[in-house]
Amino acid sequence: MEKQRKNQAPHILVLPYPLQGHINPMLQFCKRLIQEGVKVTLVNTISIWNKINNIDLNSIEIESISDGYDNGGLSSAESMESYKETFWKVGPKTLSQLLDKLQSSNKPVHCVVYDAFLHWTFDVSKTFGIPVAVFLTQACSVNTINFHAFKGWLDLPLLETEFVLPALPKLEASDLPSFLYQYGTYPGYFGCVCLFWKLSRS
Repeated sequence: MEKQRKNQAPHILVLPYPLQGHINPMLQFCKRLIQEGVKVTLVNTISIWNKINNIDLNSIEIESISDGYDNGGLSSAESMESYKETFWKVGPKTLSQLLDKLQSSNKPVHCVVYDAFLHWTFDVSKTFGIPVAVFLTQACSVNTINFHAFKGWLDLPLLETEFVLPALPKLEASDLPSFLYQYGTYPGYFGCVCLFWKLSRS
């Protein structure tokens, strides 16, 4: 059995944050991995898989975890904050159950690639001894802007209408992510971004 496992193609489990702008880039990444002969399992919440129809998965296997809102996802939560709080409790438990199932099967996971918003994936994967890699679904320029906001190098709420950041062209305030441009409108997302940068530097 152990020899058979060693001869298998690498099996990568990919876990995006359950929003279209996060799923699509990681889905394209999965397709590239498939082209290289890698076995890929794309994991998302039960509520997301219930909504998705007619998607070309191109030999990508799928699995589910729960966000605690299986019948409606984010749209059924009272707020982004309550959704995140519930997901952060339920998600790690159901991901652990999934990894336990896969690791005891004939298709164990060799690496977990996870969305930067889902920082708890690192700890769950670590308990199984599975290597991890974080996937940044946003462009490098957006990550640069977010990092400057996290470090406090941008005055928030924004006081200027235009400004320049290193290696980027002149930006107008409206060029920034909405949770910075309209500061305070999406505190849950801003909190995820800040937590990612904090953990990445610890």
